[in-house]
Amino acid sequence: MTRLLNLNADLGESFGAWSIGSDDAMLRIVNSANVACGFHAGDPLVMFRTVALAREGGVSVGAHPGYPDLQGFGRRRMDIPLPELEAMLTYQIGALEACARAQGLCVTHVKPHGALSNVACAERKVADAVARAVHRLDPSLILLAPAASQLIAAGREQGLPVVEEIFADRAYLDDGNLVPRSQPGAMIHGAEASLRHVMRMVEESALISITGKHIPINPQSICVHGDNADAVATAQAIRDGLSTAGYKLVTIPELAV
Repeated sequence: MTRLLNLNADLGESFGAWSIGSDDAMLRIVNSANVACGFHAGDPLVMFRTVALAREGGVSVGAHPGYPDLQGFGRRRMDIPLPELEAMLTYQIGALEACARAQGLCVTHVKPHGALSNVACAERKVADAVARAVHRLDPSLILLAPAASQLIAAGREQGLPVVEEIFADRAYLDDGNLVPRSQPGAMIHGAEASLRHVMRMVEESALISITGKHIPINPQSICVHGDNADAVATAQAIRDGLSTAGYKLVTIPELAV
């Protein structure tokens, strides 16, 4: 039986006069887009245009909400009271849903961004807040969450459909969390290195840490960060490599059936 996988990217991260990433090219390669919702990146016009491009390419659209941190691109931890955090998530997802609905689409999944995701992966109370916010808004929304994380457990406990994600261009610690960007070796550079990293995790059904530790997982979706300089080449290499290996690439909703 052919195994289904998804290739996704974090997109729509330009805002105002600042252009980030190559969304047009990425949306011709990936199956699903996680669209910034204006707090860590993005703005209303960018959100609308990114959804339009996704629609043209048959790419499923997900919300990528983060901390209110444009200056830090959402990569700085913010200790926000949980009720306020839940309201912020609802606000951001709702904004993207409006952009999608105006164009005949709907938001199908939610993936927390940056520092918010990192905290939710490690701290169950934050993971629960994220899952509660998503479930309260729409229990049919798919939670796209890093494999082997507290966010996976929180989403399942809430009864949300959950898809497990691995990162093509990030290295892992022995506890399954990402190596902090401030530390050497956090990023995996180059298309071929990223493809080798992905193929090992997919074929061995495990996160493989920087020390070689294997953590059993069910890898379903592979993320390429759209703001990386070699994102387009990396995404294309992974798509080609997985297809050659016999995997079928589909949208996130097709995985969660």
